[in-house]
Amino acid sequence: MEFFKIRRDIPFMRHALVFNLISLVTFLAAVFFLFSRGLHLSVEFTGGTLMEVSYSQPADLAAIRSAVDKLGIKDVQVQNFGTAQDVLIRMPVQKGSSSGQQSEQVMTALKAGDASANLRRTEFVGPQVGDELAADGLKALAFVVVGIMLYLAIRFEWKFAVAAIIANLHDVVIILGFFAFFQWEFSLPVLAAVLAVLGYSVNESVVIFDRIRENFRRYRKMNTVQIIDNAITSTISRTIITHGSTQLMVLSMLLFGGATLHYFALALTIGILFGIYSSVFVAAAIAMWLGIAREDLIKATVKKDEDPNDPNAGATV
Repeated sequence: MEFFKIRRDIPFMRHALVFNLISLVTFLAAVFFLFSRGLHLSVEFTGGTLMEVSYSQPADLAAIRSAVDKLGIKDVQVQNFGTAQDVLIRMPVQKGSSSGQQSEQVMTALKAGDASANLRRTEFVGPQVGDELAADGLKALAFVVVGIMLYLAIRFEWKFAVAAIIANLHDVVIILGFFAFFQWEFSLPVLAAVLAVLGYSVNESVVIFDRIRENFRRYRKMNTVQIIDNAITSTISRTIITHGSTQLMVLSMLLFGGATLHYFALALTIGILFGIYSSVFVAAAIAMWLGIAREDLIKATVKKDEDPNDPNAGATV
């Protein structure tokens, strides 16, 4: 299905160098902020207090956040847990205050707002658990990267695999750079969003790479630059339909999903936008600069009824 069809190929690769320089500057800025400011890690990574509180009626999450903020406890996560009457509260470690003291202060404030508030359980998440989560997250990221490279190298060619991984890591680092620069909270849902962006971004790259391979078979007189420009232009309608519908869904989570889904949707929004950009201007351009050619994707075969030693024998593709 196509909304429109572009008759003339858009010369994307003519501006590839300029856009990749912009990408390089953005990437280096993201790396700088990651090292200079670091990520603002959530309770799951740093350790803290977890409380489960139940109410006799649907809980007012905004009022609960306001009550906890008045106690001077910052970066608190408040979300429904199972039903509208059950609430899960995560609080970071506070200097000079134990987990038990924190939970008592919070329950006093919550009961002042609603006497039906009942503490079901309270737990302390230690920093060791946070370290394990961080290590597992890095392992998951590494497995995804290796898996994508192997898949692309088998399905296409190693040059495409290298180009796609550079483009995907470009997206991931820029997302992390945004979170480091603005000091947005980096939680497990955000990590899940980053891993989702890896798969989402590589899907767009695979679509373009597949069209490039198809074009090499179809258009014998086109050079590599023309082949890539045609492949990107011919998939624009599909890109608009796919990413437009996905972005609408993510934006609905960002605008109406509340504080629980805010940073998850924000990471996906940034990842989708940069994923489109990187697939066109980063992955395709790097594959071009690595010297991708028709011979890399289409192997010449010799006819069985011909003698391979015969200088007049012809090879067919």
